Amino acid sequence: MTDLPQHLSAEFASLANAVLTTAADAIIATDHAGLITFWNPGATRIFGFSQQEAIGQSLDIIIPENLRARHWDGYHKTMATGTSRYGESDLLAVPGLRKDGTRISVEFTIVMLTDAHGKTSGTAAILRDVTKHFEETRRLRRQLAEATR
Repeated sequence: MTDLPQHLSAEFASLANAVLTTAADAIIATDHAGLITFWNPGATRIFGFSQQEAIGQSLDIIIPENLRARHWDGYHKTMATGTSRYGESDLLAVPGLRKDGTRISVEFTIVMLTDAHGKTSGTAAILRDVTKHFEETRRLRRQLAEATR
C-alpha cells in the first residue's frame, strides 16, 4: 500500500474502512498468541460480545470448550509454519459460541498476517453465521431418511 499514489491510498483506506466497519459478516483479527486485535460490528452481531469486550481476549470466547485443544494445536502450527490448511478458497465450517452460551454454526476463511519482516504475526478471518442453513439442511435430511424407511 505504501507504493500507491496518495489519492489511491486514500481511496483504498476509505474502501477498507467501509468494508471493515459495515460488513454483515464477522471480521476478526488475532495476534501471534491468538488474542483478538480487531473485532468488527458484524462480529458483535454474530457473537454478542462488544468490541470493548472482545479486543485483547483469547479466541476461546467464541470457541466451544470441547474444541479448544484441537483449535489451539492447529493455531500454533499455523503460527509456526506461516501457512494454514484453510485459506485461499477453502471454507471451514465449525461450531462457534455466542456470549450467551448458545452454540452456532459458522463458516469462515482465514488469511495470514505478516509483519514488516515477512514473519507471521497473526490471522484475519471472515466468519458467517450459517446456523439457520445448517439446521434446515439437518431437518431436510431427517425428513428424507424418514420418507425412505
